[in-house]
Amino acid sequence: MLDNLIHAALIMTTPILLAALGGLINRTGGIVNIGLDSMMLFGAMTALIVAADNGSWLLALAVAGGTGAFIGGLMSLVITRLKANEIIVGLGFSIVATGLARFILKSTYGVSGTLRLPDVTRLPVIDIPGVADVPVLGAMLSGHNVLTWFAWGMVPAAAWFLVRTRAGLRLRATGAGEKAARSLGLRPLAIRDASTLFAGFMAGLAGAYLSIGLVGIFNEGITAGRGFIALAAFYFGRNHPVMTALGALLFGFFDALQIRLQGRGFPPELVQTLPYVMVIVILAMLAWSAKKRNGART
Repeated sequence: MLDNLIHAALIMTTPILLAALGGLINRTGGIVNIGLDSMMLFGAMTALIVAADNGSWLLALAVAGGTGAFIGGLMSLVITRLKANEIIVGLGFSIVATGLARFILKSTYGVSGTLRLPDVTRLPVIDIPGVADVPVLGAMLSGHNVLTWFAWGMVPAAAWFLVRTRAGLRLRATGAGEKAARSLGLRPLAIRDASTLFAGFMAGLAGAYLSIGLVGIFNEGITAGRGFIALAAFYFGRNHPVMTALGALLFGFFDALQIRLQGRGFPPELVQTLPYVMVIVILAMLAWSAKKRNGART
């Protein structure tokens, strides 16, 4: 049972981690991306369509990431050029994406809610010989697809990028203050646009994981609010990739746990709320901890 829970937790962590890392980079540049869920949704839909029509999971991932980046670019232009409120814009994009996805399913495929296509090429699963049968270790390292490995590989890559590269330092300077960045000769709007494109790309991959990596279909509710859980994960991480990964893993664990509890006869309507309840509890604890620290300083 422990192995199954560990394996399921890592599976459920992957889309949250991908979107959270993109959101972390975006937030470091000065934009809180509330629209991650919309980018995940369209990444999931386009990945399924391409994987069925073309048969290439690599092309499906590229299109899903590109779709997410495109939506991210539009959102960034509205925020950085038109000076719209990033919270309202992000929520608006999420609402519009849901309605547009429903319209595309109905007008193009004649279905409502769920899209099932024949011959969908799924993401390949990597089994490691000699490790798969080892308790705990096998559940952690074997039987996961390429996006899971990519997501965890991006954790040290993001940490290195933010601390050790010139582009990362420029991104942090932009997030610290637009005027200060301009005084250093930087182009803060372009840097923020680039960070939002990256966030959209990662969220698009997260959506592709859900459709062609996890279930092989597309549903209007396939993201199940994971874009907002990713938002909580990078707030939990406080702009640190490793802590963000731990936050994503924590939420992934509770997501996997609620599935296991449903299989044991617990009311599904109740246990399905478990990951979201934990989001509220953890964010409340973080706010209380920050308030306590500020009180101690004064």
